[in-house]
Amino acid sequence: MEKQVFITVGREFGSAGHIIGEKLSERLGIHFYDRKIMDELGKQIHLDDEEIKKYDEKPKKGFFSRTVNGYSNSIEDILFDMQCQFIRDKADSGESFVLVGRCGEMVLGDRENHISIFILGDKEEKINRVMEVYSLPRDSAYEKMRRHDKSRKAYHNSRCEGKWGDSRTYDLCVNSSKLGIDRTVDMLETYVKRRLGLLG
Repeated sequence: MEKQVFITVGREFGSAGHIIGEKLSERLGIHFYDRKIMDELGKQIHLDDEEIKKYDEKPKKGFFSRTVNGYSNSIEDILFDMQCQFIRDKADSGESFVLVGRCGEMVLGDRENHISIFILGDKEEKINRVMEVYSLPRDSAYEKMRRHDKSRKAYHNSRCEGKWGDSRTYDLCVNSSKLGIDRTVDMLETYVKRRLGLLG
């Protein structure tokens, strides 16, 4: 990219938001970050993959945590702070990137050329995608979708001022069911380039 840009992607489970973010980064020729950030950060504080999954993108358990002089003993807080610092360091380094999840629109909200996107989808389309990807029957796919979205919403809203999925929180909200994955990426690529002044 001729200009540095940060594209943050929030998404409903089953909306293909992760795939769309990855394809968009490929189209634009920029880096892509997702939950794998946590794999690296987990190594720094000696947490294995299973432990990371327990704490990643989870609201902290207030009863078991405390903050003294600005320092928290909550693993959720520690991981969140490390994650935010990782993202800001990447931005400060001059990289352009697409970031999926991670409360990215809050972490990078004050940066020039930050574009925040939320990907949603039609209920049945999302259920069908979850059924296909995870080889689940319909009821199990719907429950998995509902559970993941509930968890994402609780985590996001515990960390961010703007509400998860609320159009006022993002620059652009897109229903991927209407155009499909590739055409949604086409539209987002055009939007990003117009925002950066790279198209007439």
